[in-house]
Amino acid sequence: MPVISVIMGVYNCAMTLQEALDSLYAQTYQDFEIILCDDGSEDGTYTLAIENQESHSNIIVLKNDQNMGLNQTLNKCLSIAKGKYIARMDGDDTCSPDRFEKEIAVLASEPDISIVSSSMLYFDETGIWGMVTHKEYPTCADFIYKTQFCHAPCLVRIEAYKAVGGYSVSNRLLRVEDYHLWYKMYKMGFRGKNIQIPLYQMRDDRNAYRRRKFKYRINEAYVKYLVFRDFDLPLIDLFKIFKPILVGIIPGFMYDILHRKNLKYLTW
Repeated sequence: MPVISVIMGVYNCAMTLQEALDSLYAQTYQDFEIILCDDGSEDGTYTLAIENQESHSNIIVLKNDQNMGLNQTLNKCLSIAKGKYIARMDGDDTCSPDRFEKEIAVLASEPDISIVSSSMLYFDETGIWGMVTHKEYPTCADFIYKTQFCHAPCLVRIEAYKAVGGYSVSNRLLRVEDYHLWYKMYKMGFRGKNIQIPLYQMRDDRNAYRRRKFKYRINEAYVKYLVFRDFDLPLIDLFKIFKPILVGIIPGFMYDILHRKNLKYLTW
């Protein structure tokens, strides 16, 4: 039985998937399986996944007949996972060779921690351009501000996933599935830690945040409402629920200022 199950929901990433998988093959900690589900790709993603399955004994490839979305796809992966820890990975990103080694060391040494993630770098065709870091030990109250863990670099005890029934599937949670997942886990009493160095590299362009649809901002506000309702927060925090909606209607230059407060831009 593998110690770690890596779950991957992939869609139309034939040009980047091999690089993502190669970064997993290069891990210093090797006791893991990869459960990869193609979510109805229209390029060569599934073919490439099968080629990797044929050459690596620790890969299981699943396929959706049509695009089902990330939440359902990850739940499909979770349903057959055998590991005691669940790791996330996306098909267009990479992770550092010591990612699993460092994350599993946290879970092994801190039994009260069920979620571990890390800082995360952003890169595009020009190289690394930004980094996001979260509080080392987030509390329930911190979730009223924003999600407190980067989703893709996370490693989570399987018990936490089982306790909350995996990812919730709802149009209300599109693009905020991770935020809602952490809310559910914290509500059940699980806690997490962020390693304060980047162990994961996300492929993203610098202006992607500008294209976020308004309905996803409403979804974010909905999760904030749940946090406010269930974590017994002070009345003044009620106003924080509406921040995503207000951000969605302000001029672009003001949005850039707010975005830069949350994301460290790098110049090298």
